[in-house]
Amino acid sequence: MNDLINLALLSEVFVTLFVIMDPPGTVPVFISLTAGQSRAVRKKAAWQAVLVAFGVIVVFAAFGQQILHNLGITLPALQVAGGLLLLLIALQLLTDTAEDPVQTKNANIAFVPLGTPLLAGPGAIVATMVFVQRADGSFRDVAAISVGIVLIHLVMWLTLRFSGVIMRILGENGVLLVTRIAGLLLSAIAVQLVADAVADFIRAG
Repeated sequence: MNDLINLALLSEVFVTLFVIMDPPGTVPVFISLTAGQSRAVRKKAAWQAVLVAFGVIVVFAAFGQQILHNLGITLPALQVAGGLLLLLIALQLLTDTAEDPVQTKNANIAFVPLGTPLLAGPGAIVATMVFVQRADGSFRDVAAISVGIVLIHLVMWLTLRFSGVIMRILGENGVLLVTRIAGLLLSAIAVQLVADAVADFIRAG
């Protein structure tokens, strides 16, 4: 199996996007935005939001390198910027200072704010572009990144689809605990990104 797909990269992509997109943490926001809606409407909003997020992530994964090349941005610079951005998100998760997205009038909440920026936010976009930049272009790496992106969006859909059940099982304290753990892991990933970028800058002279 490891000959066909880079399992280490797959797990790294999945875990990184998981802690950034924070499926359990989206449950209370999703419930609040769909409060008073029928079950059918909530189900529709769940798959629409995940589909929008998936489309945004795929676009940046496919064309992010070309955008960076045209702007003259190097991978280490992107890693530093991404690491600082992820660290900011991690601090918000740890200190509970993240602002809930505000619903826009006459707009489908599955697109804004659920699909983006809640799910496919700056952190997820930057992380995906970094993974694509780091990949050597081999089928194993491309397959690993692709499967990782698909898996995290599948988990996100299941989380939103059964948000009511998850909220009852975890409770508010459980969701808060998962969010704090995600913030801790995300801060470690952010620091590692910056450290790797600094090492690349030093090697490049």
